[in-house]
Amino acid sequence: MPRRGSRAGWLALLALLVCGCSAQAQLLGDPPPRLPLPEGISVAFNHNASSRYRSPVDGQWRQGDDLEAFVLQGIADARQEILVAVQELTLPRIAEALVARQRQGVRVRVVLENTYSTPWSEQHPADLTPRERHRQAQLQALGGADALVVLRRGGVAVIDDTANGSAGSGLMHHKFMVIDNREVITGSTNFTSSCTHGDPDDPRTRGNVNHLLRLNSPELAGLFREEFERMWGDGPGGAADSRFGLGKTSEPIRWVKVGDVPVGVLFAPHRSREQHHGLQLLDDLLAGTRKRADLALFVFSSQQLGNRVSTLHDKGVDIRLLVDPGFSNRYFSEVLDLLGMELPDHRCLVQRENQPRQEPIEGVGTPRLAAGDKLHHKFAVLDDRRVITGSFNWSPSAAHKNDETLLVIDSPLLAAHFRAEVDRLWKGAELGVTARLQRKRERLQQQCGAGGAMGS
Repeated sequence: MPRRGSRAGWLALLALLVCGCSAQAQLLGDPPPRLPLPEGISVAFNHNASSRYRSPVDGQWRQGDDLEAFVLQGIADARQEILVAVQELTLPRIAEALVARQRQGVRVRVVLENTYSTPWSEQHPADLTPRERHRQAQLQALGGADALVVLRRGGVAVIDDTANGSAGSGLMHHKFMVIDNREVITGSTNFTSSCTHGDPDDPRTRGNVNHLLRLNSPELAGLFREEFERMWGDGPGGAADSRFGLGKTSEPIRWVKVGDVPVGVLFAPHRSREQHHGLQLLDDLLAGTRKRADLALFVFSSQQLGNRVSTLHDKGVDIRLLVDPGFSNRYFSEVLDLLGMELPDHRCLVQRENQPRQEPIEGVGTPRLAAGDKLHHKFAVLDDRRVITGSFNWSPSAAHKNDETLLVIDSPLLAAHFRAEVDRLWKGAELGVTARLQRKRERLQQQCGAGGAMGS
């Protein structure tokens, strides 16, 4: 029995009375305990309910894992080499950390998407589209230096997907970093404030909903290094040997181990006639699902995968599918098929391959997000044991045009973390045919008539 006046003792006694004698007892209001992870793998979610950090954008404490700090720790741990392939890099602290490591003898190389490879501070507003001017204003509001200028002045070698005469790709959409040929950091996150902390000019935002993984495996790092070297060639200003998009060698999924965990990696794109492309891999993985499929996707526009999810539901598989609100109700979205709807495009045309269901799937919808934020995940959890993730959106462009990463990780321990993220997003999600979607359909019916003409 605790002595009189001992607050800590009385709180401990209260916890035991409420929760029994379990060593896992928690006081009301405590964050949930951290789930265990497999050896050699760590994961971070920037909206994680179990942690918080002080945002470098506004200095306020916020819920979630600090994805920028996750990347910075990887950079700090490097001793020999850092390879970065990321669509967009605008965080000055990451650029400064890369320059600092290079000055300490670490070899640093960076590959970017050409749309984002020109320093924002060197672009004249008159030459920019309204969207590009808004991006420039956001980066100015972030404060600090222009990250790409920091890299240039620090002597870090940078190329984009048009290097050395390359025809490029649809998008150089990778989001990975290889450390010392032994570790990989990858996931859904670009190295930007919008993808980590939130828009610097809008305090309502909390950052696009994202995650990052850190995987310790020389075998896996070797595969990512191969992909990097295909794109790099001999570097800036060298021979015309940089390969992007369909100019690269396309491989089927390759499997390695991270500790005891099997991990498969597929790098896109592939030609549609090749049988081992990313959409076919996803279709095969979904087809093997028996009980549950949890999906959190930025874009879901593959008819093949939409049909597969519909078939799984009809076979009794429990489906929870959440898609970014900005994409879920577009005419090409497979969410519409699964909800039994069809919407025309701006020309009043509908897609020929649409297969809207007779009965909508109830477990399909969109999460509630802060205004300005996006659901940027590209992951699925199958039967609580397999995680599919990477930069790969579930779209034909990801499979057949873009430079992409698709990871398959067989680990119930890791799957529990991703399922917890779906649980979090599921709370308050808008499911089924919402009033807003009904209004959109009615508006388009008035504009286009009762039905749209078939498109190509």
